[in-house]
Amino acid sequence: MATAGEKTKSTIIIKRIKKGAHGHHGGAWKIAYADFVTAMMAFFLLMWLLGSTTKGDLKGIADFFASPLQVAMTGGSGAGDANSVIQGGGASLTDQTGQVRRGNDEEKKKRRQQREREERARMEELKLKMEGALFANPKLADLRKQIRVEVTPDGLRIQIVDDFNRPMFALGGAQVQPYMRDLLQEIGKVLNQVDNKIALSGHTDATVYAGGDRGYSNWELSADRANASRRELVAGGMDPAKIVRVVGLADSNLLVKDDPKNPLNRRISIIVMNKIAEERMNQAGGEIEAGRLDEVKESLPSEPHAAAPAGEQAGAVAAVAPPTAATGPQ
Repeated sequence: MATAGEKTKSTIIIKRIKKGAHGHHGGAWKIAYADFVTAMMAFFLLMWLLGSTTKGDLKGIADFFASPLQVAMTGGSGAGDANSVIQGGGASLTDQTGQVRRGNDEEKKKRRQQREREERARMEELKLKMEGALFANPKLADLRKQIRVEVTPDGLRIQIVDDFNRPMFALGGAQVQPYMRDLLQEIGKVLNQVDNKIALSGHTDATVYAGGDRGYSNWELSADRANASRRELVAGGMDPAKIVRVVGLADSNLLVKDDPKNPLNRRISIIVMNKIAEERMNQAGGEIEAGRLDEVKESLPSEPHAAAPAGEQAGAVAAVAPPTAATGPQ
């Protein structure tokens, strides 16, 4: 039995509560964070792409998403680009490439028109310079009516037309007359001051030789006269490297079609090509158009000189037969 002293003595029990660690909540937050980072990266990448894309490409993409089914089925403006990631816009659904980009056509057109205006202004300036040099020379006073200087889509065209009273070449031949030599050499001096390329072409009337086209014909004569003109230009000081084409066109491009034997059909055409024409010629492998015929006609007199007698309008030198034995152009 416990004594009184033992009863008064109590036992103190201290309980210590030990806090346990929180339970594992899983990795869902990591997935959410990764999605957020990916979205931000995609957003900034999209902003960079939009900032570096041309307006034409942006228009094509916008049109595609505005009506994707219509664009894919029928094509049309903004349907896509063959180089685009989004293919479509071809003639049919089996096409492997899309349409050619069209969104920036308007910008290209404006740049082309601006460049054409600049080139035309340069040619107009050269025209004034050429006319000043030619008409200031007293030796060329009698040739003013035979000189035509006009600006064409290809550049500056200088045409020297024939005259019954003052022909450019010897009868039926390619021998340059003295006054024609002075004119060509004066032109050569001026042309050497510009960096443009030069194209020459010779033309005759429709009068043929007695031997026909089987021997020496208007084709040979027009080419010989163009080459004779080239030599005089070089003699006047023009750099030979400027000349890129010399052709003889015979009577294939008559200036006065209703009068094939008119002296105006006998002419030498010198084209000072602008930069646009030079690029087009290089891309076409040396081919170039010398402007439209109606522009040439508008620059010529409204009343052409009277046609010369048939015997003096021979357009080719008779290599097969002498000029006195041939009916040929002058």
